[in-house]
Amino acid sequence: MSEQTQDEATEHASRGVVIVGAGMAGVQTAVALREQGFTGPVTLIGAEPHQPYDRPPLSKAVLLGKAEDSAFDVDFEALGITLRLGLDVAGLRAGAHELDTEQGPVAYDVLVLATGAEPVGLPGSEGVPGVHLLRTLDDAARLRPVLERQHDVVVVGAGWIGAEFATAARAVGCAVTVVEAADRPLAGTMPAEVAAPMAAWYAESGAELLTGARVARVEQGAVHLTDGRVVPAGAVVVGIGARPATAWLADSGIALGPDGSVIADSSLRSSLPDVYAVGDCASFPSARYGERLMVHHWDNALQGPRTVAAALADGVARVYDPVPYFWSEQFGRFVQYAGHHAGADTLLWRGDPQEPSWTVCWLRGGVLVALLAVGRPRDLAQGRKLVEAGARIDPERAADSSVPLKSTAL
Repeated sequence: MSEQTQDEATEHASRGVVIVGAGMAGVQTAVALREQGFTGPVTLIGAEPHQPYDRPPLSKAVLLGKAEDSAFDVDFEALGITLRLGLDVAGLRAGAHELDTEQGPVAYDVLVLATGAEPVGLPGSEGVPGVHLLRTLDDAARLRPVLERQHDVVVVGAGWIGAEFATAARAVGCAVTVVEAADRPLAGTMPAEVAAPMAAWYAESGAELLTGARVARVEQGAVHLTDGRVVPAGAVVVGIGARPATAWLADSGIALGPDGSVIADSSLRSSLPDVYAVGDCASFPSARYGERLMVHHWDNALQGPRTVAAALADGVARVYDPVPYFWSEQFGRFVQYAGHHAGADTLLWRGDPQEPSWTVCWLRGGVLVALLAVGRPRDLAQGRKLVEAGARIDPERAADSSVPLKSTAL
């Protein structure tokens, strides 16, 4: 490394970095900076007063009282990371390189946006007693006694979070009704033929799934549907989607997409100098899939920060183009997904969807681009590597669930 390049690298590694958002993406950015040798000041700002924590356990262990919290096992003090918790950030003034907060301005050399996503509320349900969202530790704490008292629970939305909450509620003996406006669960993410067998999981667990059911209004103790049905509800949990938590950036000059995401480039840089975006609040261009992706999943909040931290440590930008991955534990099943199937032209099954375990593969031009594995972790592990490699596979062999997926590559 030349003397000038060494000096530039030293300068990059000593600038002050401020990270807004103390969830997985924010914490991972801070930790990865130190792992990559970044020596400058690092400040992590979180709106909640709690020690930074992981969110997936909220719908499982924390909700069921098997854990009090899910705090990250990170010694922030030992890493030289300054925590500013319980601090709301109200705005960004890029020209001054400052954030506006209720405790005064916070200056930055480099800013990383990691504010995540916030759940979409059910119109007309704001302020109605007994209506809950599930995103924060406090949300989970409010819901725990609801489950302990075994209330009749109505879940609005049969997406991933709705299924996970319904699973937890049934596990403690609550009567559960899931209300879904579409004609099937996971309508926004899975094609009909894949979602159809998953609908049976609800009844199998003892939950009632009402599809094609729209909510007219919610009042304390009841959910009224547009067709006149009234569903008793000791509690209502809303899981109808999430949007990037970026409203505070509206007048900042940062380019936001129609979905509210920070429009990041292939290295997760925003439209403003010295401002990056990671995790649920950002979208990024994928050369692998030929479109811009917004990925609201844990693995994206783990991987993106490493890309940004490496660039901040040595000044060399990296391209971020991952194979999206997520998992869900619901109704006694471990469901995993890798890839992005929107542009696929072929869908093939491995196994019978009426059985406890099966896999769906999506191909585009013969290349495996995505797969969903139910109770088949080996398929997922092997298939994910094939997706990453851009491998063409033999569809006939791939449809034989007795053939290892890795052996189907051409």
